[in-house]
Amino acid sequence: MFIEVVKSKIHKVSITEANLQYVGSITIDEDLMEAADILENEKVQIVNINNGERLETYVIKGERGSGAICLNGPAARKAAVGDVIIIISYASIEYDEAKKFKPRLIFPDTYTNKLV
Repeated sequence: MFIEVVKSKIHKVSITEANLQYVGSITIDEDLMEAADILENEKVQIVNINNGERLETYVIKGERGSGAICLNGPAARKAAVGDVIIIISYASIEYDEAKKFKPRLIFPDTYTNKLV
């Protein structure tokens, strides 16, 4: 039996841009992606602390060290620049493995989106 568990989480970062005219997705600073073990094109859930919105999309690699967190396309309607979000990815793993699995959780500075 497989069970879905939290694989990675970027906890409390600020939206730096919302680009409605882009194809879609979320752009994340490559430093944050690497620290959280999130891959480009990986499916993620976005939880907006400011307004309660939740959505799923995929990740685009942002400029390393930029602090970029940009909602693109229709997702841009779900948050405003400055909103604080949580980014979560999940994995399906064997039940017995899930009992021992430890997710990668990172807690960057909420306002600069830089690793501390």
